[in-house]
Amino acid sequence: MSLKVDRDSMAFTFKGGMLPMTVMELSSADPERIREQLAGKLSQSPAFFQHTPVVLSVEKVDEPHLALERICAVCRAHKLLPVAVRGGADPVKQSAWALGLGWFPPQEEARARTLESVPPVEAEPQSDDVEVEALEAAPAPGGRIFRGTVRSGQQVTAPDGDLVVVGSVNAGAELLAAGNVHVYGALRGRALAGIHGDHKAGIFCRELRAELLSVAGNYKRLEDIDPQLLGGSVQVALEDDQLCIKPLA
Repeated sequence: MSLKVDRDSMAFTFKGGMLPMTVMELSSADPERIREQLAGKLSQSPAFFQHTPVVLSVEKVDEPHLALERICAVCRAHKLLPVAVRGGADPVKQSAWALGLGWFPPQEEARARTLESVPPVEAEPQSDDVEVEALEAAPAPGGRIFRGTVRSGQQVTAPDGDLVVVGSVNAGAELLAAGNVHVYGALRGRALAGIHGDHKAGIFCRELRAELLSVAGNYKRLEDIDPQLLGGSVQVALEDDQLCIKPLA
């Protein structure tokens, strides 16, 4: 006897996704040192500290579980919201769970798992609604070319290389690439380059209208972008760990 599920009565569904998330890479597990540095950051960029969710990366510190609760308290006192911990051995995992946080494996291990689970991708066929005259760019091996409009709610990924979009990106759409992101049209959605931590990655687009730009976890929202750059051709890259947006010559 089979049971029929009424989908209209379902309270929720699980869906996979890759959300932009700030990673706080700890080089010290001393809560007081972290407090002092956060206070300085708060004075420089108060808008950033508005209940921003963060993942605490503890891969570079020893025995972080001993101070994890105090570190989380320091973060919350500065309006940062720890949601998960990345890296560490079993004691770290258990401490994270006890504090109501998620836990992620170390970055390299997580990347290896992601690449093993992602099937090879091919370029999409040309769409009739592409109205841009594109300067074709050949992505590096492992990259991807997407031809057409990336529509609201759609996510296009290149998990092991560059992503080239020959078309426009609508608001509510999302681009993710291990390498660079090139958009030969208007970029109105979200673009995340260097999703595995490549600080040399960049974003290039013909018309900047983006909701969010991110390179290796460093990001800017639309309200943080210089209005004079909106609507123009730009390049986005990291300089001294700061996200810089410049006109594309």
